Amino acid sequence: QVQLKESGGGWVQPGGSLRLSCAVSGRTFSSYAMGWFRQAPGKERELVAAVRSTFDIPAVYADSVKGRFTISRDNAKNTVFLQMDSLKPEDTAVYYCADRLYSGTYYSARDYDYWGQGTQVTVSS
Repeated sequence: QVQLKESGGGWVQPGGSLRLSCAVSGRTFSSYAMGWFRQAPGKERELVAAVRSTFDIPAVYADSVKGRFTISRDNAKNTVFLQMDSLKPEDTAVYYCADRLYSGTYYSARDYDYWGQGTQVTVSS
C-alpha cells in the first residue's frame, strides 16, 4: 500500500518562505508523476505544481505560483518537495501531495492514484 506523508506546513508572514516535503512509502519504483495540490475553504482542489520522474521534462506550475514556487523530487528517496517563496495570503490552504504511478495526464486531481492527508499553510500578518 502506497502512503504519502506531508510535512513542513505552518504559519508564515507575507513575503516569507516555507518548504514542504512529502515522503512516499510502499512503492519500490519511481512513479510517473508527483504533484502538489492545494484546497482553500470553499474552493476546489487545484494543481499547484507537478513533476515527472524524468528530469528532462519541465515541471508544470499554476500561473499563480510561477516564479515563486519550485517543485523537485528525489527519486532515490521517494520524496517530493515544494519550495514556496514570496508567500501571499492567497496561498493559504491545505496542501496535498499526490502520486500518479503510470503514464497519462497529470494536471488534474482525478489523474492521481494516491494522496497524502495534507498540511496546513497559513500566510498572514
